[in-house]
Amino acid sequence: MQLWLQRVLGGLLLLAGTGLVVTTEQGLLDNRHASDRHGGQIVDLGDGGSSDRGHHGNLVRVAGPIRVVEDPFDPEFGQRARAPVMIRHVEMFLWREIRVGGDVHYELDWVDRPIDSRRFAQPSGHVNPERFPIEGKQFDAGQARVGNFAMSPPLLHALPGGALITPVIKTLPVNLAASFSLNGNYFTTSAHPEQPRLGDLRVSWEAVPPQVVTVFAQINGDELVPAASAIDGKGFDVQIGDRDLADVVPDVPSPPSYVWLRRIAAVLLAMFGALLLLPERPRTHHDLLLAVGSGLLLVSAVACVMWLGTDMAMGGVWFLVALVGMGVAVWRLRATAE
Repeated sequence: MQLWLQRVLGGLLLLAGTGLVVTTEQGLLDNRHASDRHGGQIVDLGDGGSSDRGHHGNLVRVAGPIRVVEDPFDPEFGQRARAPVMIRHVEMFLWREIRVGGDVHYELDWVDRPIDSRRFAQPSGHVNPERFPIEGKQFDAGQARVGNFAMSPPLLHALPGGALITPVIKTLPVNLAASFSLNGNYFTTSAHPEQPRLGDLRVSWEAVPPQVVTVFAQINGDELVPAASAIDGKGFDVQIGDRDLADVVPDVPSPPSYVWLRRIAAVLLAMFGALLLLPERPRTHHDLLLAVGSGLLLVSAVACVMWLGTDMAMGGVWFLVALVGMGVAVWRLRATAE
């Protein structure tokens, strides 16, 4: 091979090795910076089959069906549901003021909060009760799990969906059974449910079904919790179905594949490039060791500079590898000189 061609090829191999380590480390850095916005390192655990303590503090994606270990229970009405969350809705039959342009009229309807009739344009004859004797409330399952992880209350409250369930009248406490009767999916105080009167109550329960979900949250022991250090202020996400990590956090680029294989390839490219750039002479094992040291030094120094300021531990590892490469190169240079 002509000397100039050998030098050109050696330079190209050095550039290729440097470029490969730059793209590899930059991909890891981009993933790290994007993950930090959500609260930390992200690990895709799939079906969450392992609660490995080594993942404590990491953000994870876990997908699978919600398993309710202990049903939510409404002690006032004696109602429970096989669901991660049960919500009690309370409505009262009240006057509502309807304004259409300059016209004002009043109608009775079921509403879920008190309406202050003192603010009506015509309060006379349209007086509402001031408060609800019973309030709406949410009841969480004693424990609901996805994979091997329990869902914390903020995650349970974020579960979408829900449908009315039919309450069980035989579990209604005696003191309430005297006032309420079952009408479809409601307990109502109306003597004639088809003709409710002012102040009548109706109570219903909505249950979020134990469906397949994808949870993105932080591991705390065996519990999934919101990430406390998330820049977006939320630190978790819950979606229906088995969603890929890219669907849950689309702003986080995937890290490079085969990271260590790419790093080794970068060192080999730089090593062969350095070998071709050595002075023209019969090759010995000293030249091979010098090329190895030079390749290690170049690749490690570039990677070290990229990690400094982001991860001092990773930067320190690359710095030590660079020192090893420099030591090997200097040792062989001295041996060759002698």
